Amino acid sequence: MVTIGAVVTTAFLPLLLVLATGFDIARFMTGHRRFVGARLLVIGWLYLVTELIGLLALGLTWVLTGFGLLRGPLTASAFAIQRWWTGTLLRVIATVFQLKLEVEGDEDLAPGPIVVLMRHASIIDNLLPGALISRPTGIRLRYVLKKELLSDPALDVAGNRLPNYFVDRAAGGTTEVDAVGALGSGLGPDEGVLIYPEGTRFTPERRERALERLADRNPELLERGRRLQHVLPPRPGGPLALLDVTPPLDVIIAAHRGLDGFSHIRDIMEGGLVGSTVRVRFERHPHSTIPADRDARVQWLYDRWDDIDSWIARS
Repeated sequence: MVTIGAVVTTAFLPLLLVLATGFDIARFMTGHRRFVGARLLVIGWLYLVTELIGLLALGLTWVLTGFGLLRGPLTASAFAIQRWWTGTLLRVIATVFQLKLEVEGDEDLAPGPIVVLMRHASIIDNLLPGALISRPTGIRLRYVLKKELLSDPALDVAGNRLPNYFVDRAAGGTTEVDAVGALGSGLGPDEGVLIYPEGTRFTPERRERALERLADRNPELLERGRRLQHVLPPRPGGPLALLDVTPPLDVIIAAHRGLDGFSHIRDIMEGGLVGSTVRVRFERHPHSTIPADRDARVQWLYDRWDDIDSWIARS
């Protein structure tokens, strides 16, 4: 499907651009002042092209490593391809949508081992860790991702070559939490784990459902959850499991603003992303500064999400 999509879109790209531009002009006449259709077409085309290039590169490296028998070079090449893929897509999106990217705290990202706790608000912020952490520092991040992302072919192939974990959110329970914790064990100074504690992208509707779950399962955290207006209440299971591993991990809190309201393609179609400024903030917390008690760690995690929520509110 990716191959067919890339070939067909490339062959008919001039015609598709004319149609997309006509669509944008029609929207302009009805009050939509930003041309988004043509931008999304270009991004979709380049996504298919980079996806196809990634798959070809993954296939080539599989052959060159003895059909996968040389595990070290195979894994290293998959990390390199992943960094290229995420960095390229982020640059394409930033260029096409004329985004301005401002980053603070990136000087404290290295060394590892680290666990990155990242806010999740957009279909775009999945690209930030590879482009802003792994690419400049060389830290090999292991990702905790939802298994639904395996529908992306390049992510499926590369993701299963690398030490990632694809969570079955329907299953839940201690088995999934233990698997996340195991992902962080034995990390070296050039390694880390990334997890999205919210579990899914923020929307007001998902916030209400998250508060309902808190009321049912963790009523003692409900008031804290209600105070969060721009982020979802963090789910402590996975993050706390990663704080118990050996060697201990420093924590990087990764916050961003400027991508809010773009959790779906239909949100991007409204045009608010065009010309916006995306701010990313990293904060490093040494493991020695994190409470040892489990309940205190939960409160510490909520404190960090309170900070993110307040930071977003000030924008």
